[in-house]
Amino acid sequence: MLRSLYSGISGMKNFQTKLDVTGNNIANVNTFGFKKGRVTFSDLLSQTSAGATAPTANAGGMNAKQIGLGSQLASVDTIQTQGSMQTTNRTLDLSISGEGFFVLVDGAGSESYTRSGNFYLDANRNIVSSDGQLLQVTGGINDDGTATGVAVGGTVIPSTAQSFSIGSNGSISYVAADGSTQQAGQILMAKVANPEGLTKVGGNRYQLSANSGELAGDPAVNGGLVTSGQVGTGSINSGYLEMSNVDLSEEFTDMIVAQRGFQANTKIITTSDEILQELVNLKR
Repeated sequence: MLRSLYSGISGMKNFQTKLDVTGNNIANVNTFGFKKGRVTFSDLLSQTSAGATAPTANAGGMNAKQIGLGSQLASVDTIQTQGSMQTTNRTLDLSISGEGFFVLVDGAGSESYTRSGNFYLDANRNIVSSDGQLLQVTGGINDDGTATGVAVGGTVIPSTAQSFSIGSNGSISYVAADGSTQQAGQILMAKVANPEGLTKVGGNRYQLSANSGELAGDPAVNGGLVTSGQVGTGSINSGYLEMSNVDLSEEFTDMIVAQRGFQANTKIITTSDEILQELVNLKR
């Protein structure tokens, strides 16, 4: 059978994967904190029909004769570049300028990380994500204004608070009923050595993987979580949301390239099929 037939098949499969990733990028063009994906290819094994020879005193050297056997998927990357900021003027809309992630904990105690900063107050006045996961802070308080006594956990904006605000260092302050300004804790952040190695778990959230590295902070202090500005984390902006870093013009270009690449590989298969048909017809 012709080697080009199998090369064409491998190319079709890889360009289909590229189209899948491009489609996901376009679908999430307006997803807060979304980081686009990128596909890279590499060649497969090459069949050597003749090895290279070294030059001698009487003859020159010869290069090896190698025939490639197609392409393969090299990587599907997550591009962790900064997205643009959208002004919302809403206190609980937060964005990060620089590196780092907000830290969320679900009801089972599982920790995850996100760049999507659209947070809300639940019925108990906890600061939560859109799916109800608690935003992690240090120095949190109870509804009566007393400290929780827990180094890392959620916090409550007291129901008696007249207003509240969040500073660039993540500090949460509120105006009490008597007009005094009180602190409700400071937002914690996570940073890892290899952000692109984090595993996507859906809902704009990531978790640690074998190649992401551990949390950059001191494990003995807040479990490795840090506050804004520590270990190179960025500042927190209240009233802004980080948009997706997807560039539609770039994605449409990649989609056209992938489509033409897929068509070219199908042409390889049809051409190889025609050659095989000619070989079969030699019997007639």
